[in-house]
Amino acid sequence: MKPKSMPRANQAKIRVLVADDHPVVRHGIIANVKPQRDMTVVAEAGDGVEALGRIKDQLPDVVMLDLRMPLMDGLDVLKEASTSKLPSKVIIMTTFESEEDVNRAMKAGARGYLLKDSSQEEILDAIRRVNLGETYLPARILRKVAESMRKPQLSPREMEVLQWVAAGKTNKEIGIQLFIAEAKAG
Repeated sequence: MKPKSMPRANQAKIRVLVADDHPVVRHGIIANVKPQRDMTVVAEAGDGVEALGRIKDQLPDVVMLDLRMPLMDGLDVLKEASTSKLPSKVIIMTTFESEEDVNRAMKAGARGYLLKDSSQEEILDAIRRVNLGETYLPARILRKVAESMRKPQLSPREMEVLQWVAAGKTNKEIGIQLFIAEAKAG
């Protein structure tokens, strides 16, 4: 495991925007970031539309973005920020740890993914690392991603065949339905 990133005295402060629809979470993150000598909170937002506007206005270095928010979902905010080529690096911070949520967020351009039960040290380390251009995923999320990679994935065509099998169709019936011939023995 890499050592934790440490602030350097001569670097500019990391400009952070915190977007979460729960004030207690938002204020908790802000309270953790404010005392850091190498960070400053430039804005906060309580919904997705406000978050996107603040990202465009403030151009923060790092955005702590809730995945599920009112008015505009965090994933849509992330996609819009990426499409608009905004320079901010986004860390998704959520209670949702499903493989699908992680994959969707990372594919949309997130540079990090944290759970809301992360420690203060982990949150601050993630902000510093993502600001430096690294991708940050906690060990718990990495294990889920690694485990999912071990599971075989079916193609859409294989899923279609499987649905017909589950419906009780014979190979011949499935072949007719999908316009494919049954293999001949021998």
